[in-house]
Amino acid sequence: MTIQKSKYILCFDDSGSRDPDRVATATLIRDDKMDWFALGGILVKEEDVKTVVRQHQLFLQKWNIDYDLHSTKIRGHHGKFAWLNKKENSKLFYPELGQFLVSLPIICMACVIHRPGYVIRYREKYNDRLWFMCRTTFSILVERAAKYVDKQGGKLEIIFEGSGKKEDSDIIQYLRSLKSTGNPFNPSTSQDYRPFTAEDYSRVIIGEPRRKTKANPLLQIADLILYPIAKSGYNSEYPPYKELRKHNKIIDCVILPEDKPFMSVKYSCFDGKI
Repeated sequence: MTIQKSKYILCFDDSGSRDPDRVATATLIRDDKMDWFALGGILVKEEDVKTVVRQHQLFLQKWNIDYDLHSTKIRGHHGKFAWLNKKENSKLFYPELGQFLVSLPIICMACVIHRPGYVIRYREKYNDRLWFMCRTTFSILVERAAKYVDKQGGKLEIIFEGSGKKEDSDIIQYLRSLKSTGNPFNPSTSQDYRPFTAEDYSRVIIGEPRRKTKANPLLQIADLILYPIAKSGYNSEYPPYKELRKHNKIIDCVILPEDKPFMSVKYSCFDGKI
């Protein structure tokens, strides 16, 4: 009798510029120093998808929202979220949005790269290959998700929010490469991270990444989750991030201490973090 393995879905979005050279020197770093590229979002068990979608639907109904939840517009009170400019609205909405997110049966994870630090660290070594920043971020995120799912004895599917024909094609090609040749990192410097092999990726990950639009509720949640994770690289006291940690929604909170170097949220090229 064949035992059906649990299926997990990694739903990820991007945040920040994929161009590592837009800020090339330390003298051009933003005053708040927050300049990142990140891929991340949520891991959800297939059996919990209906629950997540239903809770998303109920939240929208409660607030009479018939459009997509969008992190940037919510935070900036832009577009259809201009009604949040009224303090009485935002005072009620933000706490309920936070409560909605921490109530979901999800695990939040990401790989966040401090772009100026990346340029400074790798500009001379890799020159034009700095464009591999997106591939690096994707590989780290997917490997950590796959390692977690493998530890649960499960299988992994991947969906992502499309951002352009070339960018979407790149994402698909990145996974094909992981499954055919393994990680793109230097073997001599990555062994401490217990890298997955091509065979591991092929064994754990089902099919190819599937592109979806922002209309997908899971990707709206991934979008909302990614910003506080990325910002925590600069401010670990950021309240929305602290709430996620308090409710054990960040992957760091649900893995063993010895697994944190290999599965936790990855912050790369930050001062004191590699």
